[in-house]
Amino acid sequence: MTSKQTTEKPWGGRFTESTDSFVESFTESVSFDQRLALHDISGSLAHVQMLSHVKVLTEEECQLISNGLGDIRAQIEAGQFEWQTALEDVHMNIESALVQNIGEVGKKLHTARSRNDQIATDLRLYLREVVDTTSAQLLKLMTILVDIADQETETIMPGFTHLQSAQPVTFGHHMLAWYEMLKRDQQRLQDCRKRINILPLGSAALAGTSFPVDRELTAEILGFDAVSSNSLDAVSDRDFAIEFSAAASIIMMHLSRFSEELVLWMSPQFGFIELGDAYCTGSSIMPQKKNPDVPELVRGKTGRVYGDLFALLTIMKGQPLAYNRDNQEDKEALFDVIDTLQACLHAYAGLMPTLTIKKEAMLAAAEKGYATATDLADYLVQKGIPFRDAHAVVGKTVQFAIQEKRNLSELSIAELQQFCDKIDEDIYQYLELVGSVAARDHKGGTAPNQVKQSVKQAREYIAALN
Repeated sequence: MTSKQTTEKPWGGRFTESTDSFVESFTESVSFDQRLALHDISGSLAHVQMLSHVKVLTEEECQLISNGLGDIRAQIEAGQFEWQTALEDVHMNIESALVQNIGEVGKKLHTARSRNDQIATDLRLYLREVVDTTSAQLLKLMTILVDIADQETETIMPGFTHLQSAQPVTFGHHMLAWYEMLKRDQQRLQDCRKRINILPLGSAALAGTSFPVDRELTAEILGFDAVSSNSLDAVSDRDFAIEFSAAASIIMMHLSRFSEELVLWMSPQFGFIELGDAYCTGSSIMPQKKNPDVPELVRGKTGRVYGDLFALLTIMKGQPLAYNRDNQEDKEALFDVIDTLQACLHAYAGLMPTLTIKKEAMLAAAEKGYATATDLADYLVQKGIPFRDAHAVVGKTVQFAIQEKRNLSELSIAELQQFCDKIDEDIYQYLELVGSVAARDHKGGTAPNQVKQSVKQAREYIAALN
């Protein structure tokens, strides 16, 4: 059945006038904090179990309250719970419904706690779950990137610095660069989780409680690693939400960089890839267009997450200890960070497997721009020429090739030797793209052998976390 709770405010005893209707609307948070409802109930169930253990509640009272909370949870999960704006927030809605359903004993639920430590606990329970689901999303995307890298260990493309052709690399190596970014992101989230997983409950409003609470028991029931050490800090701390949002901002920055490359690579000027039709849109006026709107939107949404992070920092910057109502404003920004981040990770997990890689276009682009010039310089160094002198020799050689409108590998030995007589016939194995890539055969290099080894290590890393 649907709960029909009273709108009488639990804190109303001090007041002689009803809350102004505008103030009621202005101060309510239940319209958005109701997403914490199931975590609020979990915290309450642990709390009453602890109160029974320390004899503040009887076993019968504990069972009655627990059963009542279970019924409310079932109503919420079924979408049958009636939320009341007049009751301000998720906590008072649930408590009011409990009293309405089980009677006066429901009023004992709030013994030895405050909404201050209650919301801090709810947020930590919720965000801990978010970290776990987001980490799983990251691992899924990391796996997709590793799969692509495994398939493209020998696919040659130009590597860029300053968006200018620099040296040839393999597409597999490039995908593993993206993987490394996400690996750090996943590690940051796991590190952040350690500071999320601290129990504030028992701090009450700000000074602790005079009841003989067993905070360690509550922490054990709820799966927290430890209890908070200072009640003032515990109820007013939102560092964990800010830290998560900072980690999310870095993830979004990485996704935005990925997006920038995909947009460039899909353009006719590059023509390196094609994205699946299901992840693109068309133009209302130009029938030939196929627009990479998904990566463009991810790139755009990055700024939104940055803004949410800055909002959270601003909310906290002027607050004295302990809790202040300013903290109600943390939730919408945090929830937007979570929703945006998880939507973008979901989009990328669907997008990346649709990638069609145009190997011929990549190879043709790598053959332009004199990408093996560094290989020629390295060759001369091996012949005993100081690197700076070799650099100058190669610069002149490239200038000649530009004038001749030929690649370095197309120059004859005689033409090459006019710049340095130490160049021999073996130079061509270094000037060919395949040889150039293969020469980077060390840990972290772009040689196919190294890419295969890196793929193996990445798979082992992911498997250990799943």
